[in-house]
Amino acid sequence: MKPLASRFLVPFLLQLSVLILHSVTDSSYLIYGEALTKSILFSEDQRSGLVPNDQRMKWRWNSGIGDGPTINAVLTGGYYEAGDNVKLGFPIVFTTTMLAWSVIKFGELMPLVELRNKLVAIRWSRIIC
Repeated sequence: MKPLASRFLVPFLLQLSVLILHSVTDSSYLIYGEALTKSILFSEDQRSGLVPNDQRMKWRWNSGIGDGPTINAVLTGGYYEAGDNVKLGFPIVFTTTMLAWSVIKFGELMPLVELRNKLVAIRWSRIIC
């Protein structure tokens, strides 16, 4: 079993390293675009709750809708950690922070479609954080 941080954070750390490469050379743009798209698709794949209609991962549907009422808590929304139906605060908060930082630092370099996807991912994570 992989360590907790490596399972969820590796795609985002990969994206961050590609962002740095992009600032060094123009030839890394294609790699950057692919890494950005795949990292956001990964986060969309880990969503919990009522999935929006514009969800790009069509096989993923609503999950965790009935969780929490027995303890008077709302547990829908946010992200699962690495696809194992567990929500852990620290990895999600760290990932969201890195995602938000990349938008602040490199948002003007991102294609508008991917920038929108990143902003949606950041907003989705606030549900559980």
